[in-house]
Amino acid sequence: MQNSKIEWTHHTFNAWWGCVNISPACDHCYAETFANRKTRTKEQLWGKDAHRLVSRDSYWDEPRKWNRRAELAGLRQRVFCGSMCDVMERRADLNEPRQRLFGLIEETPNLDWLLLTKRPQEYRKFLPKAWLRDPRTNVWLMTTVEHQDYAWRIDEILKVPAVVHGLSIEPLLGPTTLPESFLKLGNRGWVIAGGESGRKPRPSQPDWFRSLRDQCIAAGVPFHFKQWGEYGSDLVKIGKKNAGRILDGREWDELPLVQRPALR
Repeated sequence: MQNSKIEWTHHTFNAWWGCVNISPACDHCYAETFANRKTRTKEQLWGKDAHRLVSRDSYWDEPRKWNRRAELAGLRQRVFCGSMCDVMERRADLNEPRQRLFGLIEETPNLDWLLLTKRPQEYRKFLPKAWLRDPRTNVWLMTTVEHQDYAWRIDEILKVPAVVHGLSIEPLLGPTTLPESFLKLGNRGWVIAGGESGRKPRPSQPDWFRSLRDQCIAAGVPFHFKQWGEYGSDLVKIGKKNAGRILDGREWDELPLVQRPALR
């Protein structure tokens, strides 16, 4: 989708729609709810044995258009992939669209592709071997960490070389301490944090966000505070729009500083 409403990206792209819930962050999955409303298929898209809906060919052409516009403007744009799927889901029927996605990424060097997964252990299995030897300069590898029990995902993502390693700590469901191995990344790391919105939201304690922010500041890791969610900073349920995204008097919109050679 061009001109995404997500604050930390310019566009979203989904090679396919559908997934299976695997951890507490998935319990109230907005993508599952959205897919049931917006797709034109009657098939179930969520679940281990459910169908996965590969996007139409005309949709796959959109990133090429974004790339041309970015090149003409002399700027870079970020693409979040994917908001309605997990690009590292292990299924034989996804191998072909996943390889097609990697080819598209190589065709669009003026776009920074933000690959986000709850399955970071699969990066080493599915990413092109050439990327593992020489990381693509337009690929940022990211994983979701909702609380301390899932900090192991950080260790997994760091096993794979990348120009940026990012964490989506949203929804934040408990206090989380970032490992020293991640904090050492400095400007090549990135933390996005936010509370839960939508149906049956769970509140996030303000000090959980402050702790993440302070860890990032001390280590020089860019920090982005996306939203409070349905609960405001005083833990009163007032709705996402009213709760806003101000943390201690300001918005936090920091981005990684990527030192890149000429793009391949």
